[in-house]
Amino acid sequence: MSAAPTLAIDELLDDPRTRVLVCCGSGGVGKTTTAAALGLRAAERGRRVVVLTIDPARRLAQSLGLAELDNTPRPVAGVDASSGGTLDAMMLDMKRTFDEVIEGHAPPQKAAQILENPFYQALSSSFAGTQEYMAMEKLGQLRAQAEAGEHDWDLIVVDTPPSRSALDFLDAPQRLGSFLDGRFIRILGAPAKAGGRAYLKMMSAAIGTATGLMTKILGAQVLKDVQTFVAALDTMFGGFRERADATYRLLQAPGTAFLVVAAPEPDALREASYFVDRLEGDGMPLAGLVLNRVHTGPAEGLSAERALTAAEDLDDAQEHALTAGLLRIHADRMRLSEREKSVASRFTQAHPDVAVVRVPARPQDVHDLTGLRGVGADLAGADEPAYSR
Repeated sequence: MSAAPTLAIDELLDDPRTRVLVCCGSGGVGKTTTAAALGLRAAERGRRVVVLTIDPARRLAQSLGLAELDNTPRPVAGVDASSGGTLDAMMLDMKRTFDEVIEGHAPPQKAAQILENPFYQALSSSFAGTQEYMAMEKLGQLRAQAEAGEHDWDLIVVDTPPSRSALDFLDAPQRLGSFLDGRFIRILGAPAKAGGRAYLKMMSAAIGTATGLMTKILGAQVLKDVQTFVAALDTMFGGFRERADATYRLLQAPGTAFLVVAAPEPDALREASYFVDRLEGDGMPLAGLVLNRVHTGPAEGLSAERALTAAEDLDDAQEHALTAGLLRIHADRMRLSEREKSVASRFTQAHPDVAVVRVPARPQDVHDLTGLRGVGADLAGADEPAYSR
């Protein structure tokens, strides 16, 4: 069986037609670090990049100059600009982005009513899918700013939210848009014209089902808050569906490329396989798979069996105990490597045309630009980082 084609990262980053790069996959596979490393490498190869990241580890955030949550793109210090590139970075503030949507599309008085409404505050903070929707909303804002000449970015790199399922990322914008634009929420917001207490009891039960995650809002007060919210937001309902549709068109458009990030583990690769199928089904452009945290050894020609045999021979001779210990460590690592290759081969068999790049596991977390350059070099298959500063 032939090996999977190799994903040429530098060709993807250098291509001026690549305008949006979306890193997606299940949680805990290194998407945020991958997105940051891609953004840095692209910038130091001459692209004008903005990275939209979601909740990075504190040390990684600090290395990007993002010590505190900030919804505004800011320049990253320490980037080598000798090739003419730049790097801005930002962390998504989910609620602030939702507030910006309201402020940008409602008259000031109505916007104030909506922002102060308890139902809206719960919706914008905890409704399932809000973070995914707002990540795509922010992507749309960044792309619009670039096209309008407000910023000179020519590449946007997106780190998608750490959802329970990678598919949540594609489903959430349409799900939230449908919820806000649907008949059901209009029914919830309709005034109680008839039925007295029985009507109110029925509506309260319906609201309880629809807003189970909004535990801070209870009973008849929920009905009142929803009615007030819907009345204030009425002119914007159609806009949410339109924005969700526009997001899908942007994700499908030429110039967008998806990178599915996975670890060499059964659950992560199973999720990656589902995601690849979904992208293909929705007509979204897949660049390839980043297989992250792959374990390799400095002497891969030495099998686990041979290493263990050599260790046993040294034990029998009562010589070189340290060498025997190292041989056993090598054997364990080779066995892990073989398990990872076996798991990865299932993905390759299911998707033989998907290009793959394998990124070696690192002994410690990445927490500075030097580490990100190293990851970028690994992504590109380079022997050394492009810049060693």
